[in-house]
Amino acid sequence: MNQRTVYSNASEASVLQTNKVLRSTYMLLAMTLAFSAAVAGFSMMLNLPHPGFLLTIVGFYGLLFLVHKTANSGAGVLSVFAFTGFLGYTLGPILNMVIGAGGGEMVTTALGGTALIFFALSAYVLTTKKDMSFLNGMLFAGFWVILIGMVANIFLNIPALSLGMSALFILFSSGVILLQTSNIIKGGERNYILATVTLYVSIYNIFLSLLHLLMAFGGSDD
Repeated sequence: MNQRTVYSNASEASVLQTNKVLRSTYMLLAMTLAFSAAVAGFSMMLNLPHPGFLLTIVGFYGLLFLVHKTANSGAGVLSVFAFTGFLGYTLGPILNMVIGAGGGEMVTTALGGTALIFFALSAYVLTTKKDMSFLNGMLFAGFWVILIGMVANIFLNIPALSLGMSALFILFSSGVILLQTSNIIKGGERNYILATVTLYVSIYNIFLSLLHLLMAFGGSDD
């Protein structure tokens, strides 16, 4: 009887911890998305220049490293806002370029499409509570395919390859959202800061990839 009580208490504690991580993740994700959008708007208003490919990569991975180093401390939340704020800044010049070329509707469509994809995928996992761990292998393989494709496209600069990479980014990021949400509700992810960053990057990549595809097929591809 005592063993059953202990087991029951442990199960309840696990469920409470999972719900706490889930709530904290979505709360921080909402705040970082709003902050990122505000920084992007500020960047657009001041017409700030894009930092360029090299600085963007250095800033992205440097701040991502900082997030992982501080994820278990009080500074972790500040690191997340620094990371998402930087990515918001990089969006500003891109959005100015697209809107300046008459692609305002494309930005709105990309935003709506990104929101629809995220909420649909999250709702599916939260409703079915399906274990998505089987995606690990496919996402690992997909990561290397994307990496090789990105490097190849730097040298080859083939439009069709660039569009293919955008489509792969959407599929890959969608898989990451499914897996990360599953990890949270199954108790495999206990750190809401790392979970937030993973979901944010996936949303960011889906939005940019959708925007790229819309620009290409809408006749406004750069």
